[in-house]
Amino acid sequence: MEILKERIIKDGVAIGTEILKVDSFLNHQIDVVLLSQIGAEFARIFANCGVTKILTIEASGIPIACFAAVHFGNVPVVFAKKAAPSTMTEEFYGAEVKSFTKGTVSVARISKKYLSPEDRVLIVDDFLAHGEAAFGLASLVKQAGAQLVGVGAVIEKQFQGGGKKLTEAGVRVESLAVIKSIKDGNIEFA
Repeated sequence: MEILKERIIKDGVAIGTEILKVDSFLNHQIDVVLLSQIGAEFARIFANCGVTKILTIEASGIPIACFAAVHFGNVPVVFAKKAAPSTMTEEFYGAEVKSFTKGTVSVARISKKYLSPEDRVLIVDDFLAHGEAAFGLASLVKQAGAQLVGVGAVIEKQFQGGGKKLTEAGVRVESLAVIKSIKDGNIEFA
């Protein structure tokens, strides 16, 4: 997605060799026009998959999932919670997820009433790095007996291997911007 790549070059900040900071438009301050375009692109790519639910993990994936949902005809968005809220009194599906940026491990939880075997689920998130969040979310889909139609990542850091691991596991992965490397403040796209 050229407009996304241009925005990454213009406003993204490379930190070291592994971190890309895009908080000025994607995951702290949100450019709603760009997110709508991202949502439309996911809807185009996964148009023939019969998506009935979009799944993400809190917090950065939520706005992306919501914009995508609009372009899928307002399908429901379900997001996994990283901490057990006191309001989650019902049974839930759970999977451990390691956060690359925070260096923490948490249990991603979804109430069992929000995913069912009839669902065709698209996972979306802001980044795909090592694949930990995507694998955790895929586990939740499997626990529900639902069908995973694919993973949509806004930005994939190819050099961290998550996309390759997911593909090797039989998961369809579609990333809108794929970064081959980050070196000396430069971002190289695949």
